[in-house]
Amino acid sequence: MNPPPAVPAVAPPVPAARTGSPVIGPGLPSALLTAALAAPLAVGAVAGQLPQALAVAALQTLTAAGWFRLNGMWPARQGIALAALTGFAADAAVLAGAGAAGVLGVLGGALLLVLVLQTFRPSDPAERFYALTVLGSGAALAGLCSVLLLGTHVPAAVAAVAVTVLLAALAAALRLPGAVAVPVALLLGAGTAVLAGAPVAVGALAAVGALVGRRVASYDFPSRFVHLTAGVALPLAVAAPLVWTASRLLPH
Repeated sequence: MNPPPAVPAVAPPVPAARTGSPVIGPGLPSALLTAALAAPLAVGAVAGQLPQALAVAALQTLTAAGWFRLNGMWPARQGIALAALTGFAADAAVLAGAGAAGVLGVLGGALLLVLVLQTFRPSDPAERFYALTVLGSGAALAGLCSVLLLGTHVPAAVAAVAVTVLLAALAAALRLPGAVAVPVALLLGAGTAVLAGAPVAVGALAAVGALVGRRVASYDFPSRFVHLTAGVALPLAVAAPLVWTASRLLPH
């Protein structure tokens, strides 16, 4: 009896190589959502810390989810939960009256917990280090959002972020060169905060944070999910500690 003919091995399909720039900026829908998220932050800053804390918690949740997806770790439910809980704990510390020291204490505890968890994690050392950096930075980003509960001129600052990302998205849609789009977005974004009564330093750093956050969310062929999470949240999340620094530490 003759053996059956051998079936030739079929090589798995090779994914097509990506071409072009790995930087794809979040579009106008993301910018509009950033502006929509800035509105409750501004209203909460006027209404009181508790309403504002609810808006900050929404920002922290989006920041945590978008950060892990942006860094290629999805699903990473435990990491997202840890980063978001770090932010919520920092909010609670501020509401309890601990101020900036409470925020730093929560961040220190979260980073220590991340270090312990990743040290004893049974995985490849290179993967462990990568997870450590993503977890630590995600927890820090979410936690630092809570300083919006401590800063002054928050409505003007988040308005500057909203205007900056909207102008940057419009400039990208119109294919304006960066040498023109970036200064215009910065000047008009910062000018919005100044017109609303904020010092120049607050408006300028809010606009810078907005562009930095938008740029980070644009890197490495991000997905639509990234654009609708990190692309929405990171301009506000990056601007938050800069706004607090400008409102509390820099001379006006």
